[in-house]
Order: sequence, then C-alpha cells, then structure tokens
Amino acid sequence: MQSNGTKRYYFDKNLKRLVFCWIPETPCGGCEDCASYFRSRRSGSGTSRGKLTDDLKFLKVFDMATETEFFAGIPKIPYVPTAGAREVLCFKHYNAEEVLLGRKMEDWLRFSVCYWHSFCGTGADPFGFQTLHRPWNEGATPMECAKKRLHAAFEFFTKLGVKYYTFHDRDMSPEGSTLEESNRNLDEMTDLALQLQIRTGVKVLWVTCNLFAHSRYMNGAATNPDCHVLAFAGAQVKKGLDVAKKLGAENFVFWGGREGFYSIHNTDVAAELKHMANFFKMVVKYKEKIGLKCQFLIEPKPKEPCKHQYDYDAMSVIGFLKHYELDSHFKLNIEPNHTTLAGHSYEHDVVMASVFGMLGSVDSNTGSPDLGWDTDQFPMDIRNTTMIMKTVIEQGGLQPGGLNFDAKVRRESTDLEDLFIAHIGAMDAFARGLRNAVRIIEEGVVTSMVKERYMSFSHGIGQKVEDGSASLEELEDFVKQNGEPKVTSGKQEKYETVFNHYL
Repeated sequence: MQSNGTKRYYFDKNLKRLVFCWIPETPCGGCEDCASYFRSRRSGSGTSRGKLTDDLKFLKVFDMATETEFFAGIPKIPYVPTAGAREVLCFKHYNAEEVLLGRKMEDWLRFSVCYWHSFCGTGADPFGFQTLHRPWNEGATPMECAKKRLHAAFEFFTKLGVKYYTFHDRDMSPEGSTLEESNRNLDEMTDLALQLQIRTGVKVLWVTCNLFAHSRYMNGAATNPDCHVLAFAGAQVKKGLDVAKKLGAENFVFWGGREGFYSIHNTDVAAELKHMANFFKMVVKYKEKIGLKCQFLIEPKPKEPCKHQYDYDAMSVIGFLKHYELDSHFKLNIEPNHTTLAGHSYEHDVVMASVFGMLGSVDSNTGSPDLGWDTDQFPMDIRNTTMIMKTVIEQGGLQPGGLNFDAKVRRESTDLEDLFIAHIGAMDAFARGLRNAVRIIEEGVVTSMVKERYMSFSHGIGQKVEDGSASLEELEDFVKQNGEPKVTSGKQEKYETVFNHYL
C-alpha cells in the first residue's frame, strides 16, 4: 500500500489490478479492507452487485491484466556475460547487482530512459518524412495515443530493467487549446503514470517543461521580449513543478533552447539575462512554497535552435548562476553532445561542472564530431564512458541525478528491437566504462603520476600559493633566489598510454 496525498493505492494480486480510493472524511480502515470489499461486490455476495457503479464513487479500478503487449517476444533482458557477438538482446557487461567500490553497479550508473526520443520520435528529419511507425502512436484521439504510449513505455522500462525515466510535460500529454485544457490532459496522464510507477517501481529521474516547440516561444520563454509569453512559460512551469511533486521526481531540468538570440541587433542581452534570472528566482520560491524536494538542473547547449544560447557551456551557466546568486539552488545536467557542439572534448563539461561541485546529472549521448548539429546518438565509445565514470566516482556518484539516455535510434533503425539493442549497447558501454574507471582509481597509477606532477605545491613557496597566503613580493624573492625554472616534460603521451592500458 502506498499513500499519495488524499489517495491510497493498493495492488491486489488476486484481482491483478491496481486500485485506488479517495479517502473519505472518516477513513474506512485501510486499502486491504477496500480490496476485500470490492471482491465481495464483484462476486455478487453481500449487498447487490448492482450497486457496484455507486461504489466507484469511492473506489476506482484500473485493469492491468488487459494491457496490450507492445514488445511481444522480447523478455526481460538478462545478463549473459558469455554471450557471443551476434547475441544482442542481453547484457554482456551490465550486471545491476555487481558491487564495485562498495556500491551496486545500478546505483553508480542510475540509468534512465528518455520519453521523447524513444516513444515520441518518428524518425522524421528536415529532409525526410516519418520512418518509425510505432503501434502506440495509433489511436482515434491524441489522448488515446498518449495512454497507449505510456503503457508501451513502462513495458519497455521493466523489460530493460531500468529504474528511472525522464519526460517533458508535452511528451506525456498533448497540448490543449488553452492552458486549462493542457493542465487537465496532464493531470489525467500523470494519474496513469503514477499508477504505473507504483505497479512497477520505476521512478521519475527528472521532469522538464517544453518551452521551445510551440510558436509562442519562437522568441524565447523566460527571455522573451513580450512579458505575456514569459507569463505563459511561468504558468506552464508552475504546473510542471506540481507534476514533479506528484510523481516524486528527483530532479527538475531547465533547457533554454530558445533562450538566446539570432541577431544582436534586436536583442537587449542584459535585460534578457536579468529576466531569466528573475524567472528562476520565482521558480525557487514556488518550489519552496509547495515543499517540492528535488534538485534543479540547467542543461547547457551552445546553439540550435538559437544561433547563440545563453547557457552556452558549463562555465557560462556556472558564471550566470553565481552572478545572480542562484548557484545554491541549481546544478548542471550535462549532455556531452552539446559539449562537443561548443568545441570542447566529450568529457570537458562533465569535468568542469564536477570541479565546481555543480555536476548534477548527465544526458548520456554522443554526436558525430564531423557534423555541426545535435545528432543525439547512443554512447558506444568506451574511452568516453570511462572518462565520464572516472569523474562520477571521484565526486562520489551522481545521486540524485543519473545517466539519462537522451538519444534516439537512427531513422533507418525501424525495428522495435532496435530500441532495445541501442539501450543495451549503451548500458554495456557505461558498465565497461565503470569497471575501467574503478581499476584506474583502485590501482592509483594515474593519480600518483598527477600528484607527482604537482609536487612543488606541497612545500615551501608552493605550499603558500596552495593555501592562499603567498604575495607577489614573495614570488619575486623566490625567483631571484632560484633563477630560471627548469623545463619539465608534461608526459602527455605517457598519460594517454597508461589510460589506454585500462580500456
């Protein structure tokens, strides 16, 4: 039995149903009693079965036994370390229960499936039409499709064996013609999502609001020159925060795809940055007002769709947050494909955010470095995953964040099993990266090499620089006494060779 506000939920194994009841002013004594009462009504014993309709004012039943199986023929994905090259519907490296450095592998990795690419994606691109024709996207109405999509998603989560998922508000439910209609749609869909979460144990890693797709946001949301649009964005985020609390989300993400500019000629940059900061301060206040317990995250990206986005990279976001005194309320959700679009190496923003204590979560994907746009591919490069997991271990983990697969199968990968194969391959790649990182840290070769390189800061004038007590006069005296420093090799090739030893 699980409580949520004024509702209580109970999964009855005999009925194979999840039931919830609205607690009356005088509680009846517990959900198990409710389920027993319902069984007697259903069988016709006790009072007349004809009164069952009246009882539904108190007890609503959702039949989970009649759900369509969307991924028929695909069982729960097993761990088979001896599997051969052609066996792709099994984990060869990801062993959820394996303990490394005192923590289970699943707790180090905290995998999450993203809703938008995996269940809303159609394979369409600017040069071609839809190629992915999913059975859950077939329905008489948008809400019917949304419900089928949600059931398909939870079937996928449970068969894959992940404990988390992420979504935009407009992924979960269709947008209505008014804010009120959109909110009603979202209420109905998140009621269903909550039931499925309770049934499966799958949780929300993070929620975010889509403040970029609708035409109203073409000039931005929190940075829009029209305050009416900013107000609409605020109302949408307010509902998103309510949903995050309702579903127990562990994080809430802000990605400013339209928060930037195409031309500086028609843009007041100072005003837009101030408005965005004030928008975030309103968000913080509302979070505190409703008692929402989650971590706020900002996701950097340098461009696309805007020519220039204000959240360009990790250091830009950290500087913005510190300038507007928001850094105690926010951390960063780093997407490496965005990092490489900014001209950095794959691991750059993960490392930089971690150094400042601001790494909250990772959108685990990759791009094609030879292309100039966001391709959102599944991460399969073991070097990259090793670098990421080394940083994650060194900061003590990602919790309450995780590794969210913000990635999509290619438009040519049209079979349903391709969705599993892509996630399995990426999960195995991160499992290998985790094991590699553990070996690097446990053996300590790289750590000792780096420590030796900076040894001059452990004594004398170096120690004074380290603790912040040195002056320019002391540095000058030191140089006068010791002369020209000797040239010391950086040994880059040696470090790279040692790193490759662990791959």
